[in-house]
Amino acid sequence: MARSKSRMHSATLGGSPDEVEAAFYEALRAGNVERIMSLWADEDEIACIHPGGQRLRGAGAIRSAFEAMFADGGQLDVKIASIHRVDALVSAVHHVLETIEVKTPHGVVPAYVLATNVYHKTAQGWRMVVHHASPGTAGEALEISDAPKHFH
Repeated sequence: MARSKSRMHSATLGGSPDEVEAAFYEALRAGNVERIMSLWADEDEIACIHPGGQRLRGAGAIRSAFEAMFADGGQLDVKIASIHRVDALVSAVHHVLETIEVKTPHGVVPAYVLATNVYHKTAQGWRMVVHHASPGTAGEALEISDAPKHFH
């Protein structure tokens, strides 16, 4: 199967998991499904779970979900914070707090999402293999941790 032009372009941008993550959220903000999909690995077992949604397996199911999300030509006003990383030689796991601005009849209100993004280093560079997002709250930005508060 021949790679699309956007898929080939992204192959040059996979220098690090951080670069792929930044490009993913930039593409979400722009509502650019082609760009979003160019950041995923070419593997059958890639998976995506949107808040409250089903597990989507494979590029076709993931693409369909993002196409539906942006069907009206919309964009997603999303910002990420509180990034925690577990990086290794050929894999990386990032836990992030997403803040999404949602338009309601009462104005714009923030919605919070806790997401885990998993990246693998492939022949084409770093690529996303899992995006798992769950509903969160503002208070979850203040997480519970057993990490020491002081370094002794």
